[in-house]
Amino acid sequence: MVDAGDTAPDFCLPGAEGQDICLKDFEGKWLVLYFYPKDNTSGCTREAVDFTAALPQLSDLGAEVLGISRDSPASHRKFAERHELQLKLASDADHKVTEAYGAWALKKMYGKESYGVVRSTFLIDPLGKVAHAWRKVSVKGHAEAVAKKLGEMREERR
Repeated sequence: MVDAGDTAPDFCLPGAEGQDICLKDFEGKWLVLYFYPKDNTSGCTREAVDFTAALPQLSDLGAEVLGISRDSPASHRKFAERHELQLKLASDADHKVTEAYGAWALKKMYGKESYGVVRSTFLIDPLGKVAHAWRKVSVKGHAEAVAKKLGEMREERR
């Protein structure tokens, strides 16, 4: 389980455009790293659309956004095209990165238990440390809350 103050677990994952996306690509920048269950589902679509809408504000604060799910790069590409997403998406098919961040857990739905993605977001600072973590995220208002927290953290560090 990764918490604020921890070094962010390293990764390199296939991106929607066929390129690898690695944590080191974001060195010197803030990164909003979010884990979500599945492309093209209602909550995941809303979250991705909301983060896309928040991108100008996040970018002004020096941050990029990366969404990670188990979906394939091809699925991510279609998802991004269909919803005009402007953020980066990466595929964690074997859920190893999701597990490293503590976003993979036993869940109960309709009386059945199974492992899956727990919607989670991590704010990673320019030095690669986790600055803040949100677990069991509710989508409504989340992107705005992340942007607000990033603004506060940047002010604290001045």
